[in-house]
Amino acid sequence: MRSAGVGFAAAVTLFAMATAARAEGRAQMGPSVLTVTQEVDKASKPGSEFTECASDCPTMIVVPAGSYMMGSPATETDRSANEGPNHEVTIAKPFAVSRTEVTFAQWDACVASGACRKVGDNGWGRGDRPVINVDWSDAARYVEWLARMTGRPYRLLSEAEWEYVARAGTKTRFTFGDDDSQLGRYAWYFKNSDRKTQAVGTKAANGFGLYDMHGNVYEWVADPWHDNYENAPSDGSVWRDNPVPNRHVVRSGSWYFEAKNLRSASRAGPPSDLQDGNVGFRVARTLPSAQ
Repeated sequence: MRSAGVGFAAAVTLFAMATAARAEGRAQMGPSVLTVTQEVDKASKPGSEFTECASDCPTMIVVPAGSYMMGSPATETDRSANEGPNHEVTIAKPFAVSRTEVTFAQWDACVASGACRKVGDNGWGRGDRPVINVDWSDAARYVEWLARMTGRPYRLLSEAEWEYVARAGTKTRFTFGDDDSQLGRYAWYFKNSDRKTQAVGTKAANGFGLYDMHGNVYEWVADPWHDNYENAPSDGSVWRDNPVPNRHVVRSGSWYFEAKNLRSASRAGPPSDLQDGNVGFRVARTLPSAQ
């Protein structure tokens, strides 16, 4: 009976410690969380930025509503069949996107809270390098934790949103144009990466103020994989109907790949449980509409 009582007391103590840790995490994030009024104000000002915790969470950039042609035209150099048919997508409301890919420092804050698992860095370093060796469920778990800790609607981008913010109003192969000889200004890839990830935000930003939309690491998005865009939604939402099983979309290209894989329209669909040194993610946040 005594040993059972000791075990129960220990369990109660552990529960109290875990509850205190979660409360402490909320306290650290709480002071910077936007009010509803601030959210509406930010949504009306594309390009504005905000961070909703004291340290080690993503800086978010507000992107405007708009329409674009998703995928690539048949005439695009290095085009793949899975990038068509080219179709119009409308993003009806502004939303926010992390300025960079999620870093190890940001991931490790989730690990410290007990919500995310520890992942390796391949000996390349942590800190401001993008987190790697995370599968799709890991990325989903991180945004669930961030939403829970802030009380705000953080999530993964849809594939359509990802390409919209990567293009940033352009119709060319890359966010800066068609000439891949300029890619080194914007991306870490096969020619300049030293065969590993590099610190985020050290190349030029695109027109929406986002970094590493080409290269460094592939980025998981919310959508399961489809082999092409036949019957894809036109409203920017996550495409969940009739996907290829157990695969999710990644975009951006990575440090390992050549220029053709870093084009704005380029896409791939690895197994959802892939944990690899080429793959990370970035996050989005829904913003309220003005009343």
